[in-house]
Amino acid sequence: MLPELVIREMKRAELDILVEWAANEGWNPGLTDAQIFWDTDPQGFVAAELGGELIGGGSIVSYEGRFGFMGFFIIRADHRRKGFGERLWVHRRDLLISRLRAPAVIGMDGVFNMRGFYARGGFVFYNRDLRFEGVGAAARPDAALVDLSTVSLAEVACYDAARFPAPRDVFLKAWITQPGSRALGAVQHGVLRGFGVIRPCRRGFKIGPLFAADAETADTLFRGLGDLSPGKPIFIDVPENNPQAMALAQRHGLREVFGCARMYYGPAPLLPFNEIFGVTTFELG
Repeated sequence: MLPELVIREMKRAELDILVEWAANEGWNPGLTDAQIFWDTDPQGFVAAELGGELIGGGSIVSYEGRFGFMGFFIIRADHRRKGFGERLWVHRRDLLISRLRAPAVIGMDGVFNMRGFYARGGFVFYNRDLRFEGVGAAARPDAALVDLSTVSLAEVACYDAARFPAPRDVFLKAWITQPGSRALGAVQHGVLRGFGVIRPCRRGFKIGPLFAADAETADTLFRGLGDLSPGKPIFIDVPENNPQAMALAQRHGLREVFGCARMYYGPAPLLPFNEIFGVTTFELG
């Protein structure tokens, strides 16, 4: 008899295995993603086990029960096309719904060729998030930019909460202070008008989030963040429904290398899409 698929809560060490699989798939995870993701919601990761071996998993992170995000969905290559992935995905969706207040709203960034499958699971397409690659460049210091650590976490969290579907203070505190990263704020007349983070990854650096009140502020932040990695690859995941964000990528000579479909289960959050120049992550939203 074939062993039975067991779907259960993930153990911390297993998330490291998932990250390695993701790296092998070319997802280019950040160097400290696993620990930050885990600390955001330790119950937000699901494992699929077969015959005592981990064969897949994914995230089902809840942000204070107000918003959920499904990501990091991966099945080990030798166990694909056997129906395990569908069983794991449906289980994760239903479990996350049970962890959220009604009406449940869940977001996800899924690869384009799986869009039909996710639609059958109740998710509705919203927009495309496109990954662009470029090269970091040295930049002159800009008086409008400050180290984000000089801005109170309460102010950063308030700004973020207006551009993300739910508060995520625990995540933010760790995200903007991770080793090897740079987090900058754009301040005008004592008011925060945007912020961004660039973090080291398996290959190069990723910028995310990049939130700004206008295109000029976003450009200033982009330059200040890219200054951390002159001559090295940089990546940013740009929401296609923000024309000014797409223009920023073109202006800096970035090339499209990947993309995902942003989809929602439940009503799509009402966010100022014109102020979102780079999403935080494909894994946690």
